[in-house]
Amino acid sequence: MIVDGINVVNELLNSSARIDKIIVEKSENRDILSIIERATSRGIRVETLSKQDVERIAKGKNQGVLAFVPNFKYCDIDDILDLAEENGKPAFIVILDGIEDPHNLGAIIRTCECAGVDGVIIPENRACDITDTVYRTSAGAVSHMLVAKVTNLTRTIRELKDKGVWTYALEAGSKRLYQADFTYPTALVIGSEGKGVSRLVKENVDEVLSLDMFGKVNSLNASCAGAIAIYEVVRQRRK
Repeated sequence: MIVDGINVVNELLNSSARIDKIIVEKSENRDILSIIERATSRGIRVETLSKQDVERIAKGKNQGVLAFVPNFKYCDIDDILDLAEENGKPAFIVILDGIEDPHNLGAIIRTCECAGVDGVIIPENRACDITDTVYRTSAGAVSHMLVAKVTNLTRTIRELKDKGVWTYALEAGSKRLYQADFTYPTALVIGSEGKGVSRLVKENVDEVLSLDMFGKVNSLNASCAGAIAIYEVVRQRRK
């Protein structure tokens, strides 16, 4: 996978992710020079090419820096729960039910990383994988986030409930988000851009929660709705 962008490559260097090679354009840009220095200190091969050659490899979408990395390595659900236990706090998990837009997926993962979410769960089918676009849209946050890919969301929700995690789906017209208690181990389900949360998922979560709406449009973008709900969990736990 080729990942591009100064911020994204810097976050890769901040993480323990494997980087096979970095290509930079010939430049005196301080950020690019810093990346060269950091990569070299880690023993990562760095190649300097002309701006035209870098753009050709990146197909015109880059900030003068490209990182060649293995395909994203997904984790197990137990890895996410173990991380929460290591941090000594109730688990906080975000489940994405059919998010297909890589920009939405990247935006949600960026919010999750900023908010201290332990991990994200995505389905194997009818959903976006972790791609170079997700890396870029998340501003590199995906490098620091545990992401599990599962074959069946409904079964996964049942497993989480058996392990003491309270599960909530975001959907219009139900119990208000602010009436829920998120101080316990929590998994939030964010639905797809068009269809929302699937029927089977709604039937298997502990509660369905809605955001207050005051305008004429009755729904928010998935990443926006997710950000509001995620930070309500943060607010309650900090309080």
